[in-house]
Amino acid sequence: MSLLQEEREIILSNEYVDNFDFAEVEEFVRNASKDLFISHNFKTKNKMLVQPRGGFPTYKKQFALNEFFVEANVDVLPLTIDSNTRLNDYATAKKMLRLSEENDIDMLNGYPLVNHGYRTTRKMITHFNKPVSLRHGTPDARLLIETAIASGIFEIEGGPITYLLPYSKNFPLDKAFLYWKYVERVCANYSKLNEPINRESFGPLTATLVPPAITIVIQLLEMLLSLEEGVKSFSVSFSQTGSMNQDIVMGAVIRKLSKYYAESINCGDATINLVYHQWMGAFPTNKDFAEQLINMSTVIAAMVGANKIITKTREEASGIPTKEANAKTVANTQYTLGILNGLPNIVDEEEEEILTLEVHAIMEAVFNDPADTLWRKVFNSIKSGIIDVPFSPHIINRNEMITIRDAKKNIRIIKRGNVPIPDRCFLYEKAQCDLTKDTTSIVNDIIHDIGIMQ
Repeated sequence: MSLLQEEREIILSNEYVDNFDFAEVEEFVRNASKDLFISHNFKTKNKMLVQPRGGFPTYKKQFALNEFFVEANVDVLPLTIDSNTRLNDYATAKKMLRLSEENDIDMLNGYPLVNHGYRTTRKMITHFNKPVSLRHGTPDARLLIETAIASGIFEIEGGPITYLLPYSKNFPLDKAFLYWKYVERVCANYSKLNEPINRESFGPLTATLVPPAITIVIQLLEMLLSLEEGVKSFSVSFSQTGSMNQDIVMGAVIRKLSKYYAESINCGDATINLVYHQWMGAFPTNKDFAEQLINMSTVIAAMVGANKIITKTREEASGIPTKEANAKTVANTQYTLGILNGLPNIVDEEEEEILTLEVHAIMEAVFNDPADTLWRKVFNSIKSGIIDVPFSPHIINRNEMITIRDAKKNIRIIKRGNVPIPDRCFLYEKAQCDLTKDTTSIVNDIIHDIGIMQ
């Protein structure tokens, strides 16, 4: 028995897990409908896939949500996991699930997949026969991912950086890397049985003035960490920045460099797709304005040429969206995509050149770290501030980089910290901004820039 299989059996011996039948699960994956695999849908559907967000605690409500989504012509169903499961607190999740079922009140903010179990959840997944994306935010997702794949969920979002730095304060980063290495290997092993399991990185990060270079570097590194373990289908992603031009530039650069770096480790045979998140910052409380923002995000996704768009709802600023609001967004987004014909091809060669130079410089610094494995190089680079995510709550993140918007709403770097932005690029970034203001005015500008869509 391999070390990985020994670890899997230990993980799956958890008291809150149904008896896990490895042979049965393997047989299920081998014979599963190809329609359940988003990797297959990416290949066969000549359109941008539309995926909402959504998760309810009880099976009954999650099933009803999926019915609404299917009626609205959804391409990818979401399964958003509750926060107790994200923290591996299955005992509390079990208790809250029971209370939710008994009182018909949602006591969890998502679907407690581990407590429902894969046998129960699989009935729902196979009933709708559409790809399901697991959205969770879990640093240690080993048990969750085993349960998800056994349920028929063949797209797994997240990674050791993107599901840690934006969400956690104290969870050890080195442990996150090792736990996600387990996830990658499990996904790679199952990918040999049928269509590939798709792994997707979480590009929005803190969704708070994160500069394109940092977003792209982290996407590329999580892609490489996944591909080196044998994953053959990966999705890089980013969210609307607030500048249409910057989004289009990001899309062009991330596509080009994803291919470049995948080939650099002899993984050019892997399929890399691009996912675009509708605005991830604070939404306007005016629901009509919110709908306008969602429509604009959809237009930008089309101009970026994304393979999938992840939607928001007009109720984003007021609480957890209803199933009706979620379904309405799906239908509206599908309609908008259907009428977007003949969009212009916008190219900004100078911005692309600057961004490409920035990304290459940071990636080179990561690779030059003397550690013996890629994950250790990345760990050291985050610890030293070579990679620095603005407004990350995690204690290991330096938070020395400072960003602000220029007059055209592009996110610009005005303080590098320890991030190795080339001098030429740094001077270009600062030259786009009015830095003659006093410190208080600049801080006020940053606060305004964070809530730019409100």
